[in-house]
Amino acid sequence: MAPFSLIILISIVLSFLDDGSASQNPYLRHVHRPCKSMVVYFHDIRYNGNNDQNATSRIVGEPEGANKTSLVGVGLTHFGDLIAFDDPLTEDNNLRSPPAGRAQGFYLYDGRNQPASWHGFSMIFNSTKYKGTLTLAGLNVILAKTRDISVVGGTGDFFMHRGIATFSTDAVEDETYFRLRIQIKLYECWKLMNH
Repeated sequence: MAPFSLIILISIVLSFLDDGSASQNPYLRHVHRPCKSMVVYFHDIRYNGNNDQNATSRIVGEPEGANKTSLVGVGLTHFGDLIAFDDPLTEDNNLRSPPAGRAQGFYLYDGRNQPASWHGFSMIFNSTKYKGTLTLAGLNVILAKTRDISVVGGTGDFFMHRGIATFSTDAVEDETYFRLRIQIKLYECWKLMNH
């Protein structure tokens, strides 16, 4: 009788170890909820040749024959322009409100047929609310109402955090200023233990 019980027990254990069972059973699906979320506003003031004191971004690479004070590229896509930035982040859409942090990195206009840019940057937070960084990387299809960019890591209060940053254009003033609303939802949050 004991060998028969052992066979039943092994069968039950093996049925739970089947990797495909959770994805095939609708009652076992994991619902992901963010462990941390926030909204910040990203203010980009591009250098235009006359605003050196206020500019927070500059064209640092451009197609042959272009200059570093205006976007050119191919048509309205600005294909080939590379912009480096050190932009303020605020908790509301007012540029003059207290800073929540800074965004430092670059974006490259990489869409030949539609306005799109690839972003790689860090958000640096040093306030009473948060201290640390979040690193973002991904494609921004500019004319889409919302765009999701990966949060690939973090430090400090955001140690090893990962998630999604949803961009939406909040304001545009010609080619020198734009403001993005960025909703950050972190789905993987770690906590550093004090020694």
